[in-house]
Amino acid sequence: MGFVSYFPGRGTVRETAYLEGKAEGKLEGKTEGIAEDRASLILRVLDSHGVHVSEDTRERITSCTDLDTLGLWFDRSLTAATAEDLFTDTAQAPAETTDAGPTSDR
Repeated sequence: MGFVSYFPGRGTVRETAYLEGKAEGKLEGKTEGIAEDRASLILRVLDSHGVHVSEDTRERITSCTDLDTLGLWFDRSLTAATAEDLFTDTAQAPAETTDAGPTSDR
């Protein structure tokens, strides 16, 4: 029976897998923390503007883990009159303009 060394830095497959798993877990934990923080900020902004937030809406915000979505909701919370304004797309298509200038058919 041979001697097995489990000291760090030996480059074993087990150590490599462990370190990769540790890094993935750390990243997931960091992402979850950021998501929780963003959700909390959204709720604080709505509260500071006097916007009522139902339990269903609060659950939807706090359970979201997509950072891009939470960022969008945060931006919308700054001007929202109701909590539902976070979830509706208020961006409208640009109005068509008529240009009296020449047109080309390319």
